[in-house]
Amino acid sequence: MPVDPYILLLLGTVGLAALVPARGTSADVASGASTAAIAFLFFLYGARLSTREALDGLKHWRLHVTVLACTFVIFPLLGLAARGLVPVFLTDPLYQGLLFLTLVPSTIQSSIAFTSMARGNVPAAICAGSFSSLVGIVITPLLAAALLGSSGGFSADSLLEIVLQLLVPFLAGQVTRGCGVKRGRAKRVEQGGGGRRAGGFITRHKKVLGLVDRGSILLVVYTAFSEGMVQGIWHQVSPLRLGGLLIVEGVLLALMLTLTWYGSKALRFGREDRIAIQFAGSKKSLASGLPMASVLFGAHASLAVLPLMLFHQMQLMVCAVIAKRRSHDPLPEESAELSAPGSAAASRTSVGTAPRSG
Repeated sequence: MPVDPYILLLLGTVGLAALVPARGTSADVASGASTAAIAFLFFLYGARLSTREALDGLKHWRLHVTVLACTFVIFPLLGLAARGLVPVFLTDPLYQGLLFLTLVPSTIQSSIAFTSMARGNVPAAICAGSFSSLVGIVITPLLAAALLGSSGGFSADSLLEIVLQLLVPFLAGQVTRGCGVKRGRAKRVEQGGGGRRAGGFITRHKKVLGLVDRGSILLVVYTAFSEGMVQGIWHQVSPLRLGGLLIVEGVLLALMLTLTWYGSKALRFGREDRIAIQFAGSKKSLASGLPMASVLFGAHASLAVLPLMLFHQMQLMVCAVIAKRRSHDPLPEESAELSAPGSAAASRTSVGTAPRSG
């Protein structure tokens, strides 16, 4: 069972917030830095996403609709059904976090990695994850407004903040990418050479920007959990409740993995598409969920993101095992090649031996 090193960093950040929480002026500085980091993070998301690739991916619309339905319809319905587990397994704050988890968009990087490992439809996984993230910027806050309401700390101001802090930087990233493409085309026409693109710059520096990505999320986690420590909300969570949360999330993940695999089979998708649907439709994005939670829940974000952090690690561990097992499955053409010569040989043997026996 692989343990994501980044999860260890997240846990270390939570420990740091528990030991040295930001207070007073330092809390204001951390909050401002967190807000700027989130805006920059979604700017990078917008600059990375190729609009042309996203439009090309629409050709496989049945697969994308299936993934979106799993992410933003089936997941939330299961989250609403989990309300019956309060207060036996979950406290109300933990349930709010679990329900928020079901509203978050799907992952991109891990869905692609696992789909590739299992020899699935990688381009479909790329487009499905990108569409989910793009749609989630709008759909997740709206679903939170409808399902969480005031109990989740959501308000009209929260929606406006989401637009200003997440959607506007994302659109700015798309505009920057588009401007870079246009300048590059103009330069090629005038000089016969290739111009620089914003997307190309990000691709060339993806390692450095990846550190910015992860560092931004760590800052969000530190700020959220510092506020939780200052307010003393961790006294509301006991080891028994955390154990109950893990059981509930394990059942939730198992249900989604089963539904995405056998449901896509019932919809007559091929093996490669079913793999992409299973990995893109059963997972939730920590990178998108954490910034959204910090905006939606404010001071209560620490408890709200705890279910998402636990689910994220669980899905990585389980999906890694599934992907490894699927990588050893024979592909349909391989099965045909293996079975055809055998059956042909058997036919020749039966035909050839019949006269001799006579």
